[in-house]
Amino acid sequence: MRIDEHPRHRWADEQPRTRWVDPSSFSARRPDLRLGGRRHRLDRAGGSAVDRIAVRHSVRTSSAEYSLLLNAPERLGRARVGAALADAVAELRAIDLTYGPARPESLVSRLRRGEISPESYPPLADLVDRCAAMRAATDGWFDAWAVPGGFDPGGLLGGWAVERAAARLRAAGIDDYALISGADLVVRGHAAHGGPWRVAVHHPTDARRAPLLLEMTAGAVGTSGVSGRQGHVVDPHTGAPAEHLAAATVIGPDLAVADAYATALYAAGPAGLAWFRNGSDYRALFAHRR
Repeated sequence: MRIDEHPRHRWADEQPRTRWVDPSSFSARRPDLRLGGRRHRLDRAGGSAVDRIAVRHSVRTSSAEYSLLLNAPERLGRARVGAALADAVAELRAIDLTYGPARPESLVSRLRRGEISPESYPPLADLVDRCAAMRAATDGWFDAWAVPGGFDPGGLLGGWAVERAAARLRAAGIDDYALISGADLVVRGHAAHGGPWRVAVHHPTDARRAPLLLEMTAGAVGTSGVSGRQGHVVDPHTGAPAEHLAAATVIGPDLAVADAYATALYAAGPAGLAWFRNGSDYRALFAHRR
């Protein structure tokens, strides 16, 4: 059995607020979101409740493209919903500018040069702490310090940015949303049609395989290995490009953690599946061998 062919029942109901769906139940209802492979898209909305404000918006930074879907209560008003959307987009842009490792004057670059300490800025300290925690959780297979030039949180930074933008939405009173970046996703609450977000997760390397179908009201999906770049993940123990897997996808409560797990699993290969046992809140959806 390949490691991406675990029996479907093994995962059923193990992820809180995420439910596996029989493909036949999607026959008359289109997915709200599709992830995986080379093409990630939003399907057409399946209608909107009369007392809700449904918004779709896309934004590109220097390092990523994001799609934001909001399903806000009408009582907030369009002006407040628009302000909340602008605040979330501003957070994504600010993180790209302030923390991007490729930017010479970013906080990450300054940290690498020894000009500042993590404690200089609380969000930077949180980012460093999260990277350290994931290094411990993955037996060193996710290691933001084992890269040329020093500290590089790239395998976790994108998910961290999305989670911070989502927190901005919640602070503004919007508890029903989906944020997508490439093959990564965070959802909460309900879609515009009033039900859980319907997510089709396509196999990251084999377009002929039927997608996994999920209904989600909270959770995240993180993927590593579908960018098309060769050697973008290295074995932190040897410095050589990771060669075990073609792609790895992990689901769980927090996208920063799911992203880091997916990066580590991509690097470690089948040995990394041990991280998701013993009651872990995270599960490997795909761990596809080369």
